Amino acid sequence: MSDNHVGDFLRARRAAVRPGDVGMTGRGVRRVAGLRREEVAVLAGVNADYYTRLEQGRERRPSAQVVEALGRALLMDADTVAHLHRLAGSVPGRPDPSAAGRVSPALRALIDGYRDTPAFVTGPTLDMAAANALAEALYSPFERVDNLAEMVFLDPAGRRFHTRWDRTAEAVVGHLREAEGLAPANPRLRALVNGLGERSADFARLWTTHTVRGKTRAAKHFLHPDVGTLHLTYHAFDVREAPGQQLIVYHADPGSPSAEALRLLGGCRPGRYG
Repeated sequence: MSDNHVGDFLRARRAAVRPGDVGMTGRGVRRVAGLRREEVAVLAGVNADYYTRLEQGRERRPSAQVVEALGRALLMDADTVAHLHRLAGSVPGRPDPSAAGRVSPALRALIDGYRDTPAFVTGPTLDMAAANALAEALYSPFERVDNLAEMVFLDPAGRRFHTRWDRTAEAVVGHLREAEGLAPANPRLRALVNGLGERSADFARLWTTHTVRGKTRAAKHFLHPDVGTLHLTYHAFDVREAPGQQLIVYHADPGSPSAEALRLLGGCRPGRYG
């Protein structure tokens, strides 16, 4: 068995990508269906001799940037690129913050399929990227449903809606601190934090605590002006195809007053996001 793991992997991936898959056609007679080495090099923006050395095992430690470029050139999905990083011993780059605002059609269809429970997608800065109709109905007391942090700290409805506002505020700040650690140069995060700090003394105070908290699972307590008190549980799921995105799904205990409240909210209009 070969010990040239990176080279073996790249050769296999190169053979699996047809020229037409990457817009290359009419480039002479081909002995194999896959790409030529020099074509991969051009697509990845690397030297052809360097790429040849990678496949031959004479170069075994490509940088993280080269791994990412090869992943794009060879049409690798996120899991495959992560595997190549492991083979190469490189550290994946930080996720692109702009990608967190783009929701795939498949994910959009998934959240719309949750007709009996609120579901929405957020990015690392808690911007609302997509929401189903029931999530919109749940958050209808707010003037704007665009960023969960601004809704908590800046919208007057925040303190009435979140009956345990102090806990919610701490959780929001902890999440933004976690996002800062993952992508400290994110301009949207810097603008959000600066704006909240200037407009909310509560946010400015909590930000100095440096508490870090990620979203996983927790209880939420709301007071909605149309249906009253709701006691819900949320689960957060990482969206692997878009690092930084999370799918948030709320749940009410079957047969509970909160489940009935959600049912009453269920006749709202189609969602605006996505």
